[in-house]
Amino acid sequence: MLADFAERLLRWAARHGRHDLPWQRERSAYRVWVSEVMLQQTQVATVIPYFERFMRRFPTLAALAAAPDSEVLAHWAGLGYYARARNLHRAARAVVATGACSLPRDRAALEALPGLGRSTAAAVLALSHGDRHPILDGNVKRVLARHRGIEGDPATAATRARLWAAAEAATPEREVAAYTQAIMDLGATVCTRARPACATCPVAGDCNAYLTGRTAELPTRRARRAQPWRERWTLLIEDAAGAVWLERRPPTGIWGGLHAPPEFTSVAALEHWCRQSGLTGSGTALAPIEHTFTHFRLRLHPRLLALGEESGWPPAAVAVPASDQSADAAGGSTSPAVLMESASGLWHRPQIGGDGIIGPGLPAPIARLLDALAQYRATEPTPADGPPEG
Repeated sequence: MLADFAERLLRWAARHGRHDLPWQRERSAYRVWVSEVMLQQTQVATVIPYFERFMRRFPTLAALAAAPDSEVLAHWAGLGYYARARNLHRAARAVVATGACSLPRDRAALEALPGLGRSTAAAVLALSHGDRHPILDGNVKRVLARHRGIEGDPATAATRARLWAAAEAATPEREVAAYTQAIMDLGATVCTRARPACATCPVAGDCNAYLTGRTAELPTRRARRAQPWRERWTLLIEDAAGAVWLERRPPTGIWGGLHAPPEFTSVAALEHWCRQSGLTGSGTALAPIEHTFTHFRLRLHPRLLALGEESGWPPAAVAVPASDQSADAAGGSTSPAVLMESASGLWHRPQIGGDGIIGPGLPAPIARLLDALAQYRATEPTPADGPPEG
């Protein structure tokens, strides 16, 4: 069944594949690597502007390695899954520390770097150098599971081994870069998760799922667990000039290393922190905002506290007990009162920068919240209009 699989894909891709994506214009290993990491669980249309801005600021591996982590995260803010950015930065620094100026061409060495699993390492080498390494990203898994009729949860070792064997058998000896791009394109544009366009698929003629009417069943979906809710409270401390107090989150856990207003697990914890911090009042409640993560859903309750001209806040130091630090942020079972890394921070006036980066690095829901606050302040409403909604 796989005898001319690659040939059919290559013929199809020559006419219908994607040939002008930003990372295709110069297929260096560095550019391919950054694009592959950004494309993990993120759609191409979303990635393109981020990739272009990232390349303007960090055009080389050395430039990325030399950058402060806060700036890397600022250019990633909004893409989500921030461990990807932290691992990308760590890997760049690890390579440069060896004295190299480019990524290793050996797959095992590349795979050993932070954040580069087997498929990502293989994709970097196949797309940038044309080396024969089969890949198995989400799109390829779907194509091969359907075409070969491979049942079972792709996350299990047994099913994954069958998919890797199919990927190995399908990968040609020549035109590896073109084939690798072709099978990814087929999964992204034709063999989609829902409503695949089987009538236009170049390999539908011997596709097991198509011929047996099982395109909706393959790949086998794992049972979904109900996502628990987490309730959090955040305090928007706004000075007389319209700037908002931000603190840097812990380096690990959700939104690790990004900046956000102080966050708490309860109203009582927020009010206690305000008293300890020398703040008068604990803010006006705004409409809650919701955000979905992979394993849970977050309901964030903002409070707005506007300071006067002569508030003198923040004081020189605001103590946050070590026991209140963010064990919960990394998924632990405890629920600390204060979820921020420390009470030291910075004042940030919400606005969109000229290059489209909202800086410092902000989680997407926080960026939207601050943008709504800035727009509300710009309209100069009367007191009767009330505070903005989240």
